[in-house]
Amino acid sequence: MSRSPPRALPAGAPLGLLPAAPAAGPRALLPPWPRRLGRRWPASPLGMKVFRRKALVLCAGYALLLVLTMLNLLDYKWHKEPLQQCSPDGSLGAGAGAASGGWGRPGPPPAVPPRAHTRLDPRTPYRPPVAAVQAAPAVAAGAARAAAPPGNGTRGGGDKRQLVYVFTTWRSGSSFFGELFNQNPEVFFLYEPVWHVWQKLYPGDAVSLQGAARDMLSALYRCDLSVFQLYSPAGSGGRNLTTLGIFGAATNKVVCSSPLCPAYRKEVVGLVDDRVCKKCPPQRLARFEEECRKYRTLVIKGVRVFDVAVLAPLLRDPALDLKVIHLVRDPRAVASSRIRSRHGLIRESLQVVRSRDPRAHRMPFLEAPGHKLGVKKESMGGPADYHALGAMEVICNSMAKTLQTALQPPDWLQGHYLVVRYEDLVGDPVKTLRRVYDFVGLLVSPEMEQFALNMTSGSGSSSKPFVVSARNATQAANAWRTALTFQQIKQVEEFCYQPMAVLGYERVNSPEEVKDLSKTLLRKPRL
Repeated sequence: MSRSPPRALPAGAPLGLLPAAPAAGPRALLPPWPRRLGRRWPASPLGMKVFRRKALVLCAGYALLLVLTMLNLLDYKWHKEPLQQCSPDGSLGAGAGAASGGWGRPGPPPAVPPRAHTRLDPRTPYRPPVAAVQAAPAVAAGAARAAAPPGNGTRGGGDKRQLVYVFTTWRSGSSFFGELFNQNPEVFFLYEPVWHVWQKLYPGDAVSLQGAARDMLSALYRCDLSVFQLYSPAGSGGRNLTTLGIFGAATNKVVCSSPLCPAYRKEVVGLVDDRVCKKCPPQRLARFEEECRKYRTLVIKGVRVFDVAVLAPLLRDPALDLKVIHLVRDPRAVASSRIRSRHGLIRESLQVVRSRDPRAHRMPFLEAPGHKLGVKKESMGGPADYHALGAMEVICNSMAKTLQTALQPPDWLQGHYLVVRYEDLVGDPVKTLRRVYDFVGLLVSPEMEQFALNMTSGSGSSSKPFVVSARNATQAANAWRTALTFQQIKQVEEFCYQPMAVLGYERVNSPEEVKDLSKTLLRKPRL
């Protein structure tokens, strides 16, 4: 049956007279336009406007992210520039030096043959430069002949350069011991250069930073001081780093003496005033490298290498003649000194404590507020003391590993390792100085003997724990026996009983034994 079309109403008819829409099913609700495949409902103008704004913001964010990524890649590429090998004529390798007619001889810049660059990366294992290994004998001999005059105070008169690493830990008398080399006119001395690594890579734990520390030492022993630029603080302009930006430069005798600075003379033995040295003109690192190559003995003192096995690649390297002097001190005295200077070492203590084995069983830390001399009870204890003593566990465990290696030395350590006790140094400084210099191959001058005597015969102790000064040797060696409580002493002995047994430090059994200063707690060491 056909449906008739709706009847048209006359114009002007009221709306109420309009006929109701027939309920013809879903088709009655469709819009008046025809439906086609893929046709969508039209978007509102307001929705499209919001969508366009979001799209613009998203595109701008992607563009900004791309720009920042490119900048980071450029900065990464600059920081990862290969470290060039040192040579007295400023060339890049042994081949260049030979082409100029010998190391250090004047002439036009030679053509440098292409070679594989060695990148300094803390995450990769140590690999000695191929060119340096192949040309090691010629480089060492030529550099020594060109830089060092005959009879410069080095025993034996050999041409090979002697490298020394003073291996120790914080508060072990290393600043005083380092001055025995810093004051020697024939020694180029660097004071804790690995400090830059720990500051740059903070808050990395002590164990994870060992590889980076070793790689820095490898570069420094080749007089490649540009490695300091890699670990310069952010925003300080690494390429413009000068001698005054190196840690410990204010007390470095080379930095503060002629020809780098007119304030002092290297051949005159005596402590320098850091306030005077800070006024020295800053010198470029290239100029500092030139001074480094003039010396036949290079000594680096450090407290941030924890195991002598970390230095094994350097000791095996045929291009380096490296010797290790292990400076040790009674761990109880180290702990007492760490507590006294706990606020100055809180950053390092945190990095060391992070290296502790979480699975190890350990006794709880003992709080003993008020044990320090002249300090009120309210100011003692707290996180600083906790980390100061907690770091002793990691330090002593690492020391035990080193001593175990030294008791049964491998080939790379035989004849290249010497243990020096701080108590023996302050007890008989001249004898210890002669023993150390004989191991290194230096001659002992009367001025150096007098300097060692003066440094151990001062009156009292310094109120500044990080400043080297003349002190009373007996008081410095036994200060821990009156500064620590018996509970703290037993705690340190629990951490350090293994190295104490090897080094000849006797344990105590009662508070009365600790206070009896007439009884020595030293015996002959096993090394």
